[in-house]
Amino acid sequence: MAKLFKRKSAAASAKPTVSLNHYDVVLAPHITEKATLLSEHNAVVFKVAGGASKPQIKAAVEALFNVGVVNVNTVTQKGKTKRWKGTPYRRSDFKKAIVTLKDGDSIDVTTGI
Repeated sequence: MAKLFKRKSAAASAKPTVSLNHYDVVLAPHITEKATLLSEHNAVVFKVAGGASKPQIKAAVEALFNVGVVNVNTVTQKGKTKRWKGTPYRRSDFKKAIVTLKDGDSIDVTTGI
């Protein structure tokens, strides 16, 4: 007697698959006082790749942390000019993303990916 198996549809499996490209998009959490204050409003701040777009960031965060993303805002922070032993140098520019999560979802940035 043949058993009938039901296949899950693509919509039924809500968890997106993790690709190696997602690890290239989201580099690290950005932990500052302001980022901690944003966590009260269900937002998390990440350092991201300079060429990453908002849809790529959204897809990476949803796949890596299994959460729902409502909004992504990006800021390119310019590097500061500093001095070391009297010689000036410039820190690199970096891009950060402020990711707003759906109600009920949260990310613990103190743990690894």
